[in-house]
Amino acid sequence: MTLPQRYYTDSDVYSREMDRFFFGRWMCAGREEQAANTGDYFLVELAGESVIVTRDASGKLQAHFNVCRHRGTRMCTEHSGSFAGGKIRCPYHAWTYGLDGGLLGAPHMGKDFDRTEYPLKPVAVDTWQGFVFLNFSEAPASLAEQLAPLTQAFAPWRMSELRMHRRVVYDVRANWKLIVANYNECLHCPPVHPALNKLTDYLGADNVAPSPHYIGGSMGFKPGIETMSPDGVRRRDYLPGLGEAERKQVAYYAIYPNLLLSLHPDYMMIHTLWPRAVDRTEIVCEFHFHPAEMAKPGFVSEDAIELWDLTNREDWRISELSQLGIGSRGYTPGPYSQREELLQAFDQVVTTGQMLE
Repeated sequence: MTLPQRYYTDSDVYSREMDRFFFGRWMCAGREEQAANTGDYFLVELAGESVIVTRDASGKLQAHFNVCRHRGTRMCTEHSGSFAGGKIRCPYHAWTYGLDGGLLGAPHMGKDFDRTEYPLKPVAVDTWQGFVFLNFSEAPASLAEQLAPLTQAFAPWRMSELRMHRRVVYDVRANWKLIVANYNECLHCPPVHPALNKLTDYLGADNVAPSPHYIGGSMGFKPGIETMSPDGVRRRDYLPGLGEAERKQVAYYAIYPNLLLSLHPDYMMIHTLWPRAVDRTEIVCEFHFHPAEMAKPGFVSEDAIELWDLTNREDWRISELSQLGIGSRGYTPGPYSQREELLQAFDQVVTTGQMLE
């Protein structure tokens, strides 16, 4: 059965989910290229928290709470940029920190003040296939071990080599779980996505066994279709490294809690989900291509972006209608079909933190 109404409408349930399911797990924060050079940084902001992700002089990624240790002031306000001189400076009383978080300068604190006792508070940071992940737990589990099966399965796409070409941000009036659930089933494709439905068989998903860390699978193309574009025509070279099998399918995976990963024969599309309220989710959609392809004079991307912007807006609209219906006095949980096993698995992880036998 689908989840009770409170999982989509109750602010207390939403708050607990943020603490346990987002801040208690490895959460996708972005891509390594967003902090490619020493001093580059970007902010990760969710549920009132703000984290600075930057690259230090040794090339290592660092993540710290965006909170000065003096009077608690939020230091960075621009979403991304580069720290001048490799220093993080609080605008209030000029406390200054190194890229590793260590306190370098604290004016007027006296000769007995020990700077080593007041570094920025760290947040665990790790990378996987070019993605940056954060974990707010004190002793997080290994990200590499959690995603090891996907590392091997996705190796042909060489995701770390791909670079972002376009970013589109959507504000959706729906609970984040409705976005994840909608992404992981295609039974709605014939009525909701007529353009998309011409390209793939909505009953043709080949799903892997659900994991406590991800769900997903692959879908092949209909005859004559080469990629996901309005007409199914591929206007780019295949991504280097793909074999014959990978060239004929798209892999769709939800990596908990907030990364929706779509691997195509000629590009990668990702969505990161940023819950803003129990009934509102900001969704960042990015299109990534191989740098060699983007460098070509005749590089084309609008076909893929056009199809998925249309599809995204159709998905967001139906998710908003689901949110409205679930909020009604007339809503009670309904039965899942046998083809919605991934949604049942997702509900189990949300409610229990693990897969049930």
